[in-house]
Amino acid sequence: MACLNRVSTQVNAHKLVATHALLTTAITASDWHLNREDSMKFIHTSDWHIGRHFHNVSLLDDQKHVLKQLIRHIKDEAVDAVVIAGDIYDRAVPPAAAVTVLDDVLNEICVDLGIPVLLISGNHDSAERLRFGARQLCQAGLHIISELSQLSQPIRIRGNSQEVCFFGIPYNDPESVKAHFKPDVPVSTHDQAHRYLIEHISSTKPTDVPCVLISHCFVDGWDESESERPLSIGGADRISIDAFTDFDYVALGHLHSPQHKGEQHIRYSGSLLKYSFSEQHQRKGVTLVEMDANGMRSATHLPLHPLRDMRILEGDLATLLAQGKTDPQQDDYLLVRLTDKHALLDPMSKLRQVYPNVLHLEKPGMLTMSEQSLKRESLKRGEWEMCCDFFKEMYDDLTTEQTQALKDIITDIHKGERA
Repeated sequence: MACLNRVSTQVNAHKLVATHALLTTAITASDWHLNREDSMKFIHTSDWHIGRHFHNVSLLDDQKHVLKQLIRHIKDEAVDAVVIAGDIYDRAVPPAAAVTVLDDVLNEICVDLGIPVLLISGNHDSAERLRFGARQLCQAGLHIISELSQLSQPIRIRGNSQEVCFFGIPYNDPESVKAHFKPDVPVSTHDQAHRYLIEHISSTKPTDVPCVLISHCFVDGWDESESERPLSIGGADRISIDAFTDFDYVALGHLHSPQHKGEQHIRYSGSLLKYSFSEQHQRKGVTLVEMDANGMRSATHLPLHPLRDMRILEGDLATLLAQGKTDPQQDDYLLVRLTDKHALLDPMSKLRQVYPNVLHLEKPGMLTMSEQSLKRESLKRGEWEMCCDFFKEMYDDLTTEQTQALKDIITDIHKGERA
């Protein structure tokens, strides 16, 4: 009998433990729902540039590496949607391998995880190619916004119990806006075109739910990187931040540095990876946004860790060779500046024995200070500046007519690349 009593006592004790565990789980779940009550979470990302090459080296494996981390963030944060603010591909006609990578990622997010994705076309994308099958794909949760006729078609996404309305402005220029809408107001700059489009959206914007705007543009005065292609020549591509004030969150793409200035709810998520050595100190990642009935509740940077970092090393050859033998990040992509003032025999081959991914080599130690400054400035110059320099060297300064003709030619080339 005593034995049976002990067994009965142990069984009851186990029941109490199990009951306590169930109650704890229920309370935890209840707290989670209370925390997420009337809220909706999404990840804001942009500028994937899938298929990009850097100094003739494919970055596809590096992109796959960080996209896997993006998937983990989506799972860990239990988000309700993913927003991609343009420049999904690196060029208008992406290589087949890049298309496969994007297809695999979107299939995992939309189909396997059941999370809707909203994406807009950027200046590197071909809007026509990107939107192939868009009407059918939206039924699977992939919403592609790549034409101006979609501006007044809000996409409503419901979170735990909070609905959010999304509007997208695909990359555009003044000519395309004038051709589509035939506005009765001046539209000759990117800012005027963008303001016109936002006014068009605002006329149909609902007032019963928070509204998010997705746009691919260059906000005036914000930090730029060397890896971003200019949207136009002469600064006419800049957009004023004032136009965004009536939205509860603005998800921006184009500038590769994650940033916000002044307004917390107007943000660039930045690119997935460093795409130039000027970005070596940037912290790449995605932005986790939580919305409630009053608008943006929080915005959190979620880091992405690269397969190979991008760094600049400076020093004499002997020091760098010794350092490379024990450097735990030997495989990083490197720009090396050698400070040696004497002639060197094949320094690139020697460096690649310890740093296999040296992509660019500079020898400022062998130049005068004025030559160093001139060389570094020349690396930052775009096609417009280089054409002007070449013309001046061969002939003379460009006339007003020649200047406009050259601008038109470069603009047409950029448009042809996106077609």
